[in-house]
Amino acid sequence: MSLVIGLTGGIASGKSTVSNMLKEMNITVIDADVEARLAVEKGEPAYQRIVAEFGDDILLDTEEIDRVKLGSIIFHNAEKRQLLNSIVHPEVRKRMNDQVEAARGCGEQVIVLDIPLLFESKLTHMVEKTILVYVDRDIQLARLMERNNLSLGEAEARVKSQMPLADKVALADAVINNNGAVAETKEQLIGVLRGWGITT
Repeated sequence: MSLVIGLTGGIASGKSTVSNMLKEMNITVIDADVEARLAVEKGEPAYQRIVAEFGDDILLDTEEIDRVKLGSIIFHNAEKRQLLNSIVHPEVRKRMNDQVEAARGCGEQVIVLDIPLLFESKLTHMVEKTILVYVDRDIQLARLMERNNLSLGEAEARVKSQMPLADKVALADAVINNNGAVAETKEQLIGVLRGWGITT
């Protein structure tokens, strides 16, 4: 029987770092962001529906969806954002479930779903255990400013748009504190997996 683990965090919390560590351990990681991009590629069911709802204006010359244009539409309009999510999210979930079944079919013991909005989108039913990559707010802001070349105000706005990491701690089965060095983070990850009977 496979164990399906949900990996989540916040912007600039180090979730990608932990995700890469899992891949290096030869654990299958299914990334919701990657699946969301693939779900809206030309020819996919979600692509057809988005074009039908939002019009040809959101297409590039290549007929691919102009993410910047679509983003600017939904950013200022909650109704349109909800509409887009209602098209994309079910497709992403379906794609992820298909991959979980395929990995199970290959006899994989551990499958990780990398879902940034695991708790916000109420997707915990898709997994059996959850790992939260946590970082203190001041470190999160500093890393985000450095990584994305943002001002403090811009970084704060992005962090505020998500559920606070402190609120997610109570919802997670395991928390990896990513305030320190990468080696410490890896040690914690190995400890969590061992605690769940997974040897790496």
